[in-house]
Amino acid sequence: MDSILSLDDGRWLHPTAESCSPVVTEPREDFLQSLNIKQPLPPPVLAQVHPERACIPHSKVADPRPGPAKSSHDSGHGPTTFQHLHIPVKMMEDFLRLASVNTRKNLETCGVLAGSLKNRVFQITTLIIPKQESTSDSCQTLNEEEIFEVQDSLSLFSLGWIHTHPSQTCFMSSVDLHTHYSYQIMLPEAIAIVMAPTDTESPHGIFHLSDPGGVSVIRNCQERGFHPHEEPSDGSPIYEHCSHVYMNANMKFDVLDLRER
Repeated sequence: MDSILSLDDGRWLHPTAESCSPVVTEPREDFLQSLNIKQPLPPPVLAQVHPERACIPHSKVADPRPGPAKSSHDSGHGPTTFQHLHIPVKMMEDFLRLASVNTRKNLETCGVLAGSLKNRVFQITTLIIPKQESTSDSCQTLNEEEIFEVQDSLSLFSLGWIHTHPSQTCFMSSVDLHTHYSYQIMLPEAIAIVMAPTDTESPHGIFHLSDPGGVSVIRNCQERGFHPHEEPSDGSPIYEHCSHVYMNANMKFDVLDLRER
């Protein structure tokens, strides 16, 4: 206080209008403005500068409307003619039953579709449920060496994968697209099955990346987690319903639940 009072030259008790305005009002306004500019509240600024970094609804991290199934004659870009792939009719029902405990807890469940090639037709003969960690919108396999050991011992190879969307609609998220890319570059016929029991309009879907458009987009994408993708340069959807898949009522299949080991 002594150091402040020592600055009094006698005019503090009798301020004039001229001295009040510049000394009290304007500096205070400038001071407040400087605070607003130099020390903004972090959340609003981040939201304005990086609007896409906010929580993105999963229905927007990929086109929730997959492209229609195309025959090999429809593609004008056409490198690929897919071999037919057969799925046992009851396999998806059995998978939902095995996933029901997680589904009731709003947790995803995933499985590997394994099989063989017979008479130029891929056949899914084994559903493998690996050990896994799940959330409401993700599923991470554990101890993947067990999957390889099982497939090797039974002379099977991966034909795709299956997973649930326990409370979401039936679509491929950006994480799903990146996961499926690793299957499709190994085998162009590989499929991704999404089971969405709460989606009354589309409770399941069988998808793959469009080729070459969708495959190229994911190959060149370095992002991780949930994120939006640009559309393929050829105008095709990034992923689409499969046209080479058939439901086979006569096929038998095995279920290997590695979670119980």
